[in-house]
Order: sequence, then structure tokens, then C-alpha cells
Amino acid sequence: MRPCLPPLDAVPKPSWVAPPLSCDCHFHIFGPYDRFPLDPGRHYDPPAALIPAYLRVAEALGIQRMVIVQPSVYGTDNACSLDAAARFGLDRARVVAVVDEGLDDAALRALHTRGVRGVRFNAVSGNGTPLDQLEALARRIAPLGWHLQLYAEGHQLPDLAPRLASLPVEVVVDHMGGVRTADGLNAPAFQALLRLVGEGRAWVKLCGYRISSAGPPFHDVAPFARALLDAAPDRCVWGTDWPHPSLSAWMPDDGVLLDRLGEWAPSAAERRRVLVDNPARLYGF
Repeated sequence: MRPCLPPLDAVPKPSWVAPPLSCDCHFHIFGPYDRFPLDPGRHYDPPAALIPAYLRVAEALGIQRMVIVQPSVYGTDNACSLDAAARFGLDRARVVAVVDEGLDDAALRALHTRGVRGVRFNAVSGNGTPLDQLEALARRIAPLGWHLQLYAEGHQLPDLAPRLASLPVEVVVDHMGGVRTADGLNAPAFQALLRLVGEGRAWVKLCGYRISSAGPPFHDVAPFARALLDAAPDRCVWGTDWPHPSLSAWMPDDGVLLDRLGEWAPSAAERRRVLVDNPARLYGF
């Protein structure tokens, strides 16, 4: 099993103050493992990343709302993510779960009462729902007002884009579409993502460090983030991706990640849209 680094202990504050009710739209909780053991089908071994540690990050960044995303290491067992939402409080926390077609409508409604507002397909880390269930699950979750969240490699987007555009639910694309910055703004994958968000068929998470070809401090991501903000300012949200799972060479500083967003969205109005207004619409805060 592939090991990965733990998050940094220290969280330096960013150089600007996030607006009230700012939302971290993408992070994970791992453990405690005696209560929430990892799934045997996982592809990496994350160190425990517990609620108190995340709350220190949230306090340093000025985060008051939060979206827990079900990680691949738990498969379709959402117990850890649901427990975290309850502990944070459903007045400020939501969950993006991983489910499959076997879950009946009553079970889906029960998840809604526990804060779930979307289902995630992970075509990168695996151990989740296969992409051939996209359409069927979209139809199932549409009556609940949930969205479908996709984590894919950039090269997959051109082929997936027509399927995503035809779904009867909102679509949220993880990690800026997984398009490597070295491929350039004109890469077919990035152009497919721009069309999806620009035509109102998708949202995008400006969790940009994973697409960086240069590495920390991720300045090469700026043109891509700015292009997405220009194409669809009302369909961009932001997340830390704490505790930054599956990394083995370096670990991002979450204060730096928020500083990068401040550079991409320099005005107070843009920052409020990305951190407060857009998440409130998408997740129902």
C-alpha cells in the first residue's frame, strides 16, 4: 500500500482576511481508525487527519462553512464523513458522498437529512463508483436536488464532456479538471472544461495545486484559474483539499493556497463570490 505524507503541523495565516461565512468546499477527514477503519480496496495509506486538526486549519484561514468530500480510501462507506458533518454541525457542514446504484431511495433520503448534497465519482484514485453509473445515479439524485461531482484526469474530459452536459443535475468538476499547466491553456481538456462551465453545464473547484507542473508555490496555476473565473464567475468555488492525500514528495501550506486564491481573485467582490455566495447556492447553506 502506498504511504503518503501527513499535513503540515503549522498553518501560517494568509496575507488577507477571508470574508465572513467563507466555505472550504473540499477537504477530507481520516479516522480515528479504531472507529473508522480504511477500506481494503484503497490504493494509498493516509495518516489519520482528525477533526481538531482540521479546525485549526479552518481557524487560521477564516473558514466558517465546510464541505467534507468522501475519500477513496473509505469506498462507499460514508460513516467517517457523516460523523464529521454531525460534529461540525449541519448548520455549517455538508457532505459529498460516494454511493452506487444499490442504494435505495429511502437510503438516499436518509443521507440528505445527514447533510449529503452530492455524490462523487473518482476516476483517478479508484475504489468508488464506476463511470458507467453516471447517468443512472444522476437520475436517482435529481429529485433530491443533489449534484454530481467528478474527479478525473484531464485527458478524460473531452470524451466525458458531452455526457456531463446531458445530465439532469448540476455537475461539479474537481481540481480544475486535472489538466496539467504544462499542457497550456489551449489544451483540448482545458478548453472542454471552459466550455462546460461557460455554458452553465458545470461548476469547478479552484483547488489548483494538483494541476501545477512547477510545484510550490504554484504560481503557474494563475492563468488557468483566471480563465475559469472569467468564463463562469458564478460557478467557481474553492477548497483546500486538506490533508492533501496521496502526496509523497512535498506538502502544500494551506495559508499559501488561500493566498493564491487572493491573487487569482483580487477584488473583495470576487473573493466573496467564490468563498461565500457560490457555495451557499451550490450546497444549500
